[in-house]
Amino acid sequence: MTGKTETALNRAEVREKSAAARVEKVAGHNNMLQLIQLRWIAVIGQITTIAIVAGALDIRLPLPQMLAVLVCLIAFNIASHLRWQERRVVSNGELFFALLVDVGSLTAQLYFSGGTTNPFAFLYLLQVILSAVLLEAWSTWTIVVITGMCLAGLSLFSTPLALPIQQGRSFPTLYVEGMLICFALIASLLVIFITRIMRNLRASADKLAHLRQRAAEEEHIVRMGLLASGAAHELGTPLATLSVILGDWRRMPEFSRNADLLEEITEMQAQLKRCKSIVSGILLSAGEARGESSARTTIGTFLNDLVKEWCASRPVVAFGYENRIQPDIPVVFDTALKQMIVNVLDNAFEASPQWVSLEAMREGDALKLLITDAGPGFAPEMLAQFGKPYQSSKGRPGGGLGLFLVVNVARKLGGTVIVRNRAEGGAAILLTLPLASISLEEGQGNGA
Repeated sequence: MTGKTETALNRAEVREKSAAARVEKVAGHNNMLQLIQLRWIAVIGQITTIAIVAGALDIRLPLPQMLAVLVCLIAFNIASHLRWQERRVVSNGELFFALLVDVGSLTAQLYFSGGTTNPFAFLYLLQVILSAVLLEAWSTWTIVVITGMCLAGLSLFSTPLALPIQQGRSFPTLYVEGMLICFALIASLLVIFITRIMRNLRASADKLAHLRQRAAEEEHIVRMGLLASGAAHELGTPLATLSVILGDWRRMPEFSRNADLLEEITEMQAQLKRCKSIVSGILLSAGEARGESSARTTIGTFLNDLVKEWCASRPVVAFGYENRIQPDIPVVFDTALKQMIVNVLDNAFEASPQWVSLEAMREGDALKLLITDAGPGFAPEMLAQFGKPYQSSKGRPGGGLGLFLVVNVARKLGGTVIVRNRAEGGAAILLTLPLASISLEEGQGNGA
């Protein structure tokens, strides 16, 4: 049993890591789209700045070289847009390369427009801050080193622009004006895009936390299932011994001549038979007899047999059953699904021994089972925590596991469980299961 536990838990851990990797890749894709949008803004900003500087300020710029850089940046952004529409997975290395392209284009434009004397050299800070938010630590420090080297190179090798002499306008004045514009631009872009990126990261963190919670719940189910399977194995021997003893008692003269004792022995044998059936069901659910754990049937037959068996073993006063699925549908049901429905019925019966109702219907490609009762309903805190383990109003140890298992079985089948309190009193639980998860395709063999 220890080996089974380790194998099952290892599989759960692998699923958790795989889900976490998928969430991180989705966040990377969203962040790459943000960089593409920011690059379009940079293109528009560079075109506007070049037009104002060359036209309004009459400053001579090496337009062919600067426009060539712009064309390359536009081509790269178009290619990025097409690539990341088709591909959804973005790695840290790809984000790192995209930021390097932005740093390179900025360096080229600054080289042709004054180097470090250009106030827009402060735009390097935008690249550094974005890398700190988007990239891993080593990538961020690499960007810091590269931008520092670019600034150092610009201070050594770029040639300051020849500014026209205008009355009342000197170089310091133009530099301060450009620096103010650059500050406003950087501040605005940081507020807009960092807010969007952080929203993506928070959404990814929430999704990851949800996946981890599901993984923890699945691990809990695995442990309970293995414990139940082990307990069922252990109970098999004493139940068989009790069956033999009761059979011997039944044939003993002291009991066979006493009608009352004989009746009690008959009742004990019936209850023992039920216990053995429950143990067999646990082993089937645990996969101990895989060939018998699922069966070909129809929805109508399955529900009719389930209701008949359930009513025969529970002293419910009134049970309302309505099957509105027409025509009947061939399906494959296993013990896990049966136990899920029985768990809900048992909870309804405990809350309302006088009346329980089950309605079956089909809506589109989904099977819907509505189970209602006339009990006190769910407390508000129970509704808020529905489906979590040990959430129960019964006040006994281990309570709440039945509905916890119901939610998880439904989720495994791609379905949902919705609970509410009825206006006329009592509770209602709606089980919704996609027919694709249980339907029997045409031509499927008998071994389905």
